[in-house]
Amino acid sequence: MTSSAAPPRRHPRRPEWAGRNYTLLTAAAIVTNLGSHGALIAAAFAVLESGGDAGDVGLVAAARTLPLVLFLLIGGAVADRVPRHRVMVAANALNCVSQGVFAVLVLAGDAQLWQMMLLTALCGTGQAFFNPAAEGMLMSSVSGEQASRAFAVFRMAMHGASIGGAALGGALIAAMGPGWVLAVDAVAFAVAGGLRAFLHVGHIAPRAPGGGLLADLRDGWKEVISRPWLWGIVAQFTVVVAVVGAAESVFGPLVAEDELGGAGPWGMALAAFGVGTLLGALLMMRWKPRRLLLAGTLCVFPLALPSAALAVPLPVPGLAAVMLVSGVAIEVFGVAWMTALHQEIPEEMLSRVCAYDWFGSVAMLPLATALAGPAESVFGRSASLWGCSALVVLVTAAVLFVPDVRHLTRRSGKVAAAGPGPLPLASADAEGAAGRLG
Repeated sequence: MTSSAAPPRRHPRRPEWAGRNYTLLTAAAIVTNLGSHGALIAAAFAVLESGGDAGDVGLVAAARTLPLVLFLLIGGAVADRVPRHRVMVAANALNCVSQGVFAVLVLAGDAQLWQMMLLTALCGTGQAFFNPAAEGMLMSSVSGEQASRAFAVFRMAMHGASIGGAALGGALIAAMGPGWVLAVDAVAFAVAGGLRAFLHVGHIAPRAPGGGLLADLRDGWKEVISRPWLWGIVAQFTVVVAVVGAAESVFGPLVAEDELGGAGPWGMALAAFGVGTLLGALLMMRWKPRRLLLAGTLCVFPLALPSAALAVPLPVPGLAAVMLVSGVAIEVFGVAWMTALHQEIPEEMLSRVCAYDWFGSVAMLPLATALAGPAESVFGRSASLWGCSALVVLVTAAVLFVPDVRHLTRRSGKVAAAGPGPLPLASADAEGAAGRLG
């Protein structure tokens, strides 16, 4: 009688594109988003609870974004000069301290407007250095034809955490006040910074000695301006991010407070947006439209819907549905955009190009958030929100006139340019050779 040994149990293995750095980056992003998504809501309600009005909420929001405008380009140049993970850890430490102090002041019931503006400005400074380093680090951690899937999974995990963060943040604000949500955010930054300290950067070739910081910024600018699809979409999002940011960071909490029942319903609406981004990431793991930038840009139009819904205003279920749709749409664009940068931009230029991208996106945001309160006084809240919707539609329609946006296609593997200058476009009927841009 013979006996056969049981076959060895196979342990599930990570996909090839999910290496050590990718896994650490994803885990840290989950932790950060669990804390920060609720903290954004908490900051607005902390201002309102201290006796502030719409103008004060706008000033605090502007204080967070102004340092992004001032320091993003410097942050991008620094991240291409020194190990990116060190920049990320230092930025997380600054965010941890600033949010911790903010939480203590709010919990003590003694937060002054200037203190809240200063602390959110410190948090924004940390983000100015963190964002280009993080985006460059993520893009250098994946390779090959599965890059877009890796970006979709990363964003799915990040936005999944945002769902929980927004819902938990809104519930905690309603039950315990905004101070505790800010404290949770401080702890999240500390944990995420610890994870990012273990990232490896040995695969990134050391920079050759050369020019200084200004020369690095000039090289990054040449890389951006040589690609019409890149600067065209950056210019588009200068307006889109400004008006959407003003609508959601200033008008959204005010509409929620006056019409929808407070922080809890607004947290639910933001959570619905998070669910939409999760669904959008799932979609982009399977759907591969040949002209990704065209598909992505068409999906920017639904970003006009939340402002319109707040202008009416729609009841909470309707607002949540609109936020869900806009979340799906922007995720299609987001994965397409990240894959485009990953494919077209040389690795040594990634953080600088990402810095110009971020800079364009936030350049008008401080002004828009600061002017939201005065705009409400002059035009009324509803008219201001309808204006936000109209601007999103107009600038998105305009960028479709850029030929590269309509025709850039995905290639079969990553093809990074050797230096400044646009890569040739793949024709609409030559996908076998080039694929498409993502």
